[in-house]
Amino acid sequence: MLHNYDNREDLVKFLEDKAIDIRKKIVQLVVTAGGGHIGGAMSMVEILVTMYYHILNIDPKDPQKADRDRFILSKGHGGVGICPVLGDCGYYDESLMDDFNQYMSPFGMHPDMRKVPGIDMSTGSLGHGLPISVGLALGARVRKQNWRTFCLLGDGECNEGTNWEAAMAAKHYKLGNLTAIVDRNKLMLDGPCNEIMEVEPFEDKWKAFGWQTKVIEGHDFNALIDAFENLPPVDSQQPLCVICNTVKGRGISFMENQTQWHYGGLDEASEKEALDDIEKMRKA
Repeated sequence: MLHNYDNREDLVKFLEDKAIDIRKKIVQLVVTAGGGHIGGAMSMVEILVTMYYHILNIDPKDPQKADRDRFILSKGHGGVGICPVLGDCGYYDESLMDDFNQYMSPFGMHPDMRKVPGIDMSTGSLGHGLPISVGLALGARVRKQNWRTFCLLGDGECNEGTNWEAAMAAKHYKLGNLTAIVDRNKLMLDGPCNEIMEVEPFEDKWKAFGWQTKVIEGHDFNALIDAFENLPPVDSQQPLCVICNTVKGRGISFMENQTQWHYGGLDEASEKEALDDIEKMRKA
């Protein structure tokens, strides 16, 4: 959903303000739900905002538009992060999230493609998003269609062997219309990723599987814009992995780089502190 501005500065300011608004909505959803995967939701906000407000070819008024880009949130537990983005974009009335993760709500902790407009695939069991994305990209290639597939992975999720089978298949089928994005916050449920299962040399692994790679600062809108505005042609023959270095719990001082905030709830005092911290990120 492309937002055009006369200059980069205005675009970045728009995206920065949007990211602050989305962070606040995530906090409110976590309070509504009684808990949520807030740490990893906060680490991917700038990625989501860049994609949905500037890069993706999508139309919230027509969620099933045939030539839309597909976005697969492989780290499906980040639903509390993507749902407020979709609502803000206009896929549905945001008031529908007032009972988020409650009985009979269409919004669960892992978003359901049959219940939430804008969700291209139900995810949550980690390691399946990239294989599905390979199938989508291959389908587009076979049908000679020009839309792209983007898949957002967690770095802890990259322990799953299915990701590497998919990475191998993507190179074999020369899927230059596929972009993997890794939210590299370096923490997972049980602790630091490299203590649970060593993943380094991470970029070199993707290269060894035949992918182009970029490593960027995942909270820097200029870096994100540069990476995704300059993708290889859709008919190119090498998939791309963009590794985004991020901070778990980004924007909330007591959450940043804290494993225990992989999942958590907020009382009234911590909600206020979180919202105050987020507002301090806003630039004049």
